Amino acid sequence: MASQTANLWVLLGLGIAGIVLVTRKLKRAVPADFGAFVRRLHLLPPPQPAPPKAPHPLTGLAFAVSDVFDIEGCVTGFGHPDWEKAHEAAARTSTVVSMLVEGGATCVGKTVVDEMAFGISGENKHYGTPTNPAATARVPGGSSSGAAVAVAANLVDFSLGIDTIGGARVPAGYCGVIGFRSSHGTISNVGVLPVSTSLDTVGWFAKDPSILRRVGHVLLQVPFTVQRNPRQMIIAEDCFQLLKISVDRVVQVVVKATEKLYGRQILKHENLESYFNSKVPSLKAFPAKKTNGELKRSSIRDLAEVAMFVQRHEFITNHGEWIHSANPILDVVISKQLHNMPQTAEVDVDNCRLIRNELRSAINSLLKDDGILVIPTVADPPPKLGAKELQSEDYQSRAFSLLSIASVSGCCQVSVPVGFHDKSPVSVSLIARNGGDRFLLDTVNAMYATLQEQADIASKSKLTRNAVTQEDSAEIAKEKGNQAFKEKQWQKAISFYTEAIKLSGNNATYYSNRAAAYLELGSFLQAEADSTKAISLDKKNIKAYLRRGTAREMLGYYKEAIEDFNYALVLEPTNKRASLSAERLRKLFL
Repeated sequence: MASQTANLWVLLGLGIAGIVLVTRKLKRAVPADFGAFVRRLHLLPPPQPAPPKAPHPLTGLAFAVSDVFDIEGCVTGFGHPDWEKAHEAAARTSTVVSMLVEGGATCVGKTVVDEMAFGISGENKHYGTPTNPAATARVPGGSSSGAAVAVAANLVDFSLGIDTIGGARVPAGYCGVIGFRSSHGTISNVGVLPVSTSLDTVGWFAKDPSILRRVGHVLLQVPFTVQRNPRQMIIAEDCFQLLKISVDRVVQVVVKATEKLYGRQILKHENLESYFNSKVPSLKAFPAKKTNGELKRSSIRDLAEVAMFVQRHEFITNHGEWIHSANPILDVVISKQLHNMPQTAEVDVDNCRLIRNELRSAINSLLKDDGILVIPTVADPPPKLGAKELQSEDYQSRAFSLLSIASVSGCCQVSVPVGFHDKSPVSVSLIARNGGDRFLLDTVNAMYATLQEQADIASKSKLTRNAVTQEDSAEIAKEKGNQAFKEKQWQKAISFYTEAIKLSGNNATYYSNRAAAYLELGSFLQAEADSTKAISLDKKNIKAYLRRGTAREMLGYYKEAIEDFNYALVLEPTNKRASLSAERLRKLFL
C-alpha cells in the first residue's frame, strides 16, 4: 500500500513538473518583441523647423522596416543568413526610409521577412517566425511578417514592407491591422531589394487610419486636393464566394457602412470573372492549368497563374545566378515554385505585359476616378503554424486569385480588419485604380470607424447568411439583375428582378428595371404593366414613364405614349429621349 502511495506521489510530481516545464516553454515562445525584429537601430529625424513653420508631419512616430530596405551601414539580410553573409553593408539608406525620417519619424529597427521575401506564410526557419499577436498559434502572413507583427503588437506606430503578390496585404489580413499596397511605380524602389520588378511595390502598416494616411502623404508626395467621396462601391460577388467563412457577414459590414456614410445608391455588384473574360482577351492565350486532369478556365485563377509566372521569372532573373552559386537551403515552398518553373518563352513574357495593360485598362474603366472595388483580402483564415495547407496548390490558388488583381494591374489596395471569426482576424480590401492612392487613403480614413462599428454590430448579432434582411437580399437580387441586363441576358435579368419584387414588393426601381428587360424581349404588355406599377409607387420615376411610353407606342396607344413622354419632360425638361419621342409621335399621329 505504501509502495502504491509512493508511486502515486512520484507520478503526481512528474505531472506537475511537466506542466511547469510546458508553461515555461509556452512563456518563452512569445518574446517581448514577438520575434518581429532582426536588428534594432535608431535613425533620428532632423530638428524641427523654427516657428512659424509647421512641424514635421510624422513627428513623434516610431517605425520599423522590413529587412529588404537598405539602411546605411547595415547589411540587408533578405530573410536568409547566407545572403547576409555574402553581401556588404549598404552604402546609403533607401529613398523611402530617408523620406520618412526626414518627415519626422524615428526608425527603430529592421524586421523579419520570408526567405528572400518570396512567400506569403511569414514563416522563417532561420530567424524564427514572428508571433501573430492576433492569433498566436497561426502564421502571421508574409512576406513582410515582422513589419505587420510590430504594428499589431503596438511596438511601433507604423512599419514598411514590400508587396509583390500580397507581401503587405496578407500579413495585414492575418494580423488584423491596416495594410496598404501602393500603385505600381508611384513610390521609389531605390534601395529596396527586388523580388519581381513588374509587381513589387512599397507597402505600409498601421492600426490608426490617420497615421496610415499621413505616412502615405509623405511617401506619395502628392499635392493637396479636396477630399472626394466614392461615387461607386462595387462588390465583387464571385470573389467573396472564395471565402471559407460566412460571405454575408463580411459583405454586410461593407454594405451597412457604405449606406450609412454615402447612401445605398452608390452600391453595385459585379462578377469579375465575366468582366475580365470580356475585357482581358489576352488571358485566353495564357496556358491554363489542368485541375484533376481537366482543363477548366477561370479568368481570376488564370490571373493568379500569370502573377506567379511573372514573379518566378523575374525572381530568377534577379537572383538565379546567386542561388546557383551559393546553393542556399531554401524553404520547401520556394524550392517547389522555382523548380516547377516552365521553360520561359519571350512570347509568354510579352503576353503577360499585354494582360497587365488590358487588366489595368479594364479596372480603370470599371472604377474611373471615384470608384472602389471591394474584395476579400484573403480567402482563408490564417493557417496554423507548420500546417500542410500552406504548401497546397488549392490554398495558393485561392490566395493568389484575390491577390493578383491588384498585383498584375498595378492598382493600389488597402486591407482593412473587420472583426474576428473563430478567434482569427477577418478583413476586406478596397481597391482603387492605378494612381488613385490618395483617394484610397482618404476613403479608408473616412470609412474605418464605421466599418469597425458595423463589424462590432455584426459580431454581437451573430449575423449569418440567413439573418440578412429581405430588403438587403432584394437589393442583391436587383444588382444581379442589372449585371445580367448588361450582359444582354434578358430572361435571366427578369428572373432576378422578379426575385427582388417577391422580397420587397414596394420598390419602384425593381418594377421599372423588369419593364426594361421585358421591352428588350418584345413583351410590351408586361412592360406597360410593370411601368404602371412603378409609377404608382413613385410618381417621379422618369425611367418608368419613358419605358411605359415606349411600350404603349409599340402597342399602338400613341396618344397615351405621348402623354407619358410629355410627363417625363415635366420632370426632366432636358431629357432628349422624351423630347425626340414625343415630337416624332406628334408628327406621325396628331
